[in-house]
Amino acid sequence: MSEPRQVIRIVCAGGAVQDNVMRVEKFPAAGGKVSASEFVTTSGGQAGNAAVAMARLGAHVTYIGAVGDENDDVANTIIKTFAKENIDVSKALRVPGARSAASLILIDADGEKMIATLRPHGLHAAVPEDPEGTVADADAVMLDNRYSNISLPICLAAKTRGIPRVLDFDKPTPADDPLFQACSHVICSADAVRETSGIKDLPGALKKLGESFDGFLAVTNGPEGVYWLEGGEVRHMDAFKVEAIDTLGAGDTFHGGFAVHFAETQDVVASMRFGAAAAAIKCTRFGGLMGAATRDEVDAFLKERG
Repeated sequence: MSEPRQVIRIVCAGGAVQDNVMRVEKFPAAGGKVSASEFVTTSGGQAGNAAVAMARLGAHVTYIGAVGDENDDVANTIIKTFAKENIDVSKALRVPGARSAASLILIDADGEKMIATLRPHGLHAAVPEDPEGTVADADAVMLDNRYSNISLPICLAAKTRGIPRVLDFDKPTPADDPLFQACSHVICSADAVRETSGIKDLPGALKKLGESFDGFLAVTNGPEGVYWLEGGEVRHMDAFKVEAIDTLGAGDTFHGGFAVHFAETQDVVASMRFGAAAAAIKCTRFGGLMGAATRDEVDAFLKERG
């Protein structure tokens, strides 16, 4: 009988959004109407999605981020969703007079998405009261760069402890950005690395960004897989081929899977493969991160795919 796996403790810092998702056959033309076949309301956002993904993968996750106050129904729904996933929400910052962000999302028959997000004012001024205490028992932190008011203090506290700091680099940001430079592992979206570097070719964009960053640097590109820098050279890993039903949150799932597995193994290549498997399974299920895989499902998927 195998030994029980160590439970990894991860602090997830950044934004959480309420996702209102409909499944349609095709996107409507301007001014047009379409019928939906499914509808779900759930949590979303970069850090929000990663938190759910990591909890499903067996990590003990603490979420810290700014959400609306106790009178905000959207924020209350987000917090309840996290609690049902066994995510520790005791560090969530309820901002007086603020509302949480919300998205309207259409998913078409190919699994592609259209998203409109309302990001209310009032959430970008909140800061953690005790960053050092929040990460005191953590094995790693997972961060997004859309809410650096939350992510940066958590990142700096984690850097002091010398634990991994994984950044979901989704918002174009100058290379000298303090949050970017304080992280140990940065995984970018394709659009963000292109806009930041000014280079359309992904390997070239990655090399350009890598000129000013000493840590692990990678970029995901959906079904085309992931590129990363190793010894100054660009390497590539294919994505797993699946029939995509819903790609919403797939990139965030990759980040979460990477963070959990790297905290366990310190192996970046195996962790990317693990994250890719978790993302692939998520894409086969409708409902955003409500389709996130469990640890047993990812382990079985990897065993089946060799």
